[in-house]
Amino acid sequence: MNYLNSIPKFLFFTGKGGVGKTSLSCATAIRLADDGKRILLVSTDPASNVGQVFGQQIGNTLTVITAVPGLTALEIDPQAAAQQYRARIVDPIKGVLPEDVVRSIEEQLSGACTTEIAAFDEFTGLLTDDGLLNDFDHVIFDTAPTGHTIRLLQLPGAWSSFIETNPDGASCLGPLAGLEKQRERYSHALSVLADGEKTRLILVARAQQSTLAEVARTHDELLHVGLKHQYLVINGMMPAEEASQDSLASALYQREQRTLSVMPPVLTTLPTDRLNLQQENLVGVKALRRLLNRDIIPCSSAAVIPRSEVISAPSLKMLVDDIARDRHGLVMLMGKGGVGKTTLAAAVAVALADKGFDVHLTTSDPAAHIESTLNGQRHNLQVSRIDPHTETERYREHVLATKGKDLDPQGRALLEEDLRSPCTEEIAVFQAFSRVIREAGKRFVVMDTAPTGHTLLLLDATGAYHREVAKRMGEKGHYLTPMMQLQDPERTKIMLVTLPETTPVLEAANLQEDLRRAGIEPWAWIINNSLAAVRTTSTLLKIRAAHEVEQIRKVQSGLATRLALIPLQEDEPVGIDRLRILAGKQ
Repeated sequence: MNYLNSIPKFLFFTGKGGVGKTSLSCATAIRLADDGKRILLVSTDPASNVGQVFGQQIGNTLTVITAVPGLTALEIDPQAAAQQYRARIVDPIKGVLPEDVVRSIEEQLSGACTTEIAAFDEFTGLLTDDGLLNDFDHVIFDTAPTGHTIRLLQLPGAWSSFIETNPDGASCLGPLAGLEKQRERYSHALSVLADGEKTRLILVARAQQSTLAEVARTHDELLHVGLKHQYLVINGMMPAEEASQDSLASALYQREQRTLSVMPPVLTTLPTDRLNLQQENLVGVKALRRLLNRDIIPCSSAAVIPRSEVISAPSLKMLVDDIARDRHGLVMLMGKGGVGKTTLAAAVAVALADKGFDVHLTTSDPAAHIESTLNGQRHNLQVSRIDPHTETERYREHVLATKGKDLDPQGRALLEEDLRSPCTEEIAVFQAFSRVIREAGKRFVVMDTAPTGHTLLLLDATGAYHREVAKRMGEKGHYLTPMMQLQDPERTKIMLVTLPETTPVLEAANLQEDLRRAGIEPWAWIINNSLAAVRTTSTLLKIRAAHEVEQIRKVQSGLATRLALIPLQEDEPVGIDRLRILAGKQ
């Protein structure tokens, strides 16, 4: 493997959701630990599943992986990190400063931005803690899906600059006076990330147009951050020997080869490794060891689904027909990265537009390629994107034009400085999200959301806003907050999207519980790209189909009140005509 040659202290695995970052980072950690190295594996994903992969509880403390001598793991828990961060700032001032001042600081530290910053603070701490790092030969970072990771890697520079230019202000870091130590640490973290002798970044992709386009964009953005030492791993490729066994396997193989032949030129210059599609879900140490084993393991014909037992379930068309009866409303597709939310959101939007409804298709995922997925237009289908940069600039201009219009030059300069805080993005994105929700009272709004962890941060902001409005209005006030609309099944339908695999199903189940704690009840589940729902003669695909059955039954019997099962498509579902087929149009 190219990326394992002469490896530096730090390895970062990043890429679009669902490409196999966690599996590859865990397999790499095992490989190096088996070679006698002392390894620390860190997840920066708010929806981490490293613990699930190893079958043991990990959490926000250094945890020895019992099945792998030499391997220690840590999952940065944003909520726990935020709680600890707030305590570090607030506890020393309780009883010293007036109560109203303490409450003001606590409110300032209550938003989703503080949660993200606290996780980032732990991340930079790991990069710069020489005492901790001396205990390990290598530190491997399993990162969140691309959009979240780009923001994480940009934050050291953003915060270092903000602290330097606004030393007496305040932010979701707390009061900035006296934070010179943090500024020095953030600057140090930047230098570590940019040093090729210390850091290597592995871009993980699938042989798909959307993921390769995302990786090319990530490559360019990380160059601007200073991460120049990048490698590429293309994961989950159909083996050539399987293509001759079956029409579906052949179609998948040919699709991948066509995609690789027109790969973005910038990626062809990177050192590249290719990994074949595995027989099994990559859960457990035994399966993960096989991932990087170059010895070819022939497919076994045991434990495959007989042709007469192909799994069946309702189609996406049935769910769309139910949605259409309301004639307007918000439809949100949520789930783990890489499960197909963008494609399915586009399919639902096209199907509703075909029924004659006015439809707005939008995304809050900074890594989504919704326009290229549609690859066409309809007169009654509007497409948009909640772009953090665009929304932040719009918000800044609005604040300067309203609150800043009557300020003197000094006051306006202070306001402009405050608006340069990275926290401003949280407010701007939430406002854009709220605007989209309001539209659903008059037409259908179909929303493709960011991967789970990032979406939960947005919902945290929504909940915080609801609590603030409720406190101000009191029991007698009449109001409708975005959270109340999300909680109303007559206004909002949440569809959880998953794959028929252990980790995506478990993550969707955890997301369902998180939503229920917020008073939001998911309306339906969609299991996407199922091999158990198609007929195949490929031994590899039949083995993978057999592994799906347990997960599909689990969703059918205990997790979903409504369910659609989507078969794996021979042709990539790009373009309006293929999206119509996906949605069940004959």
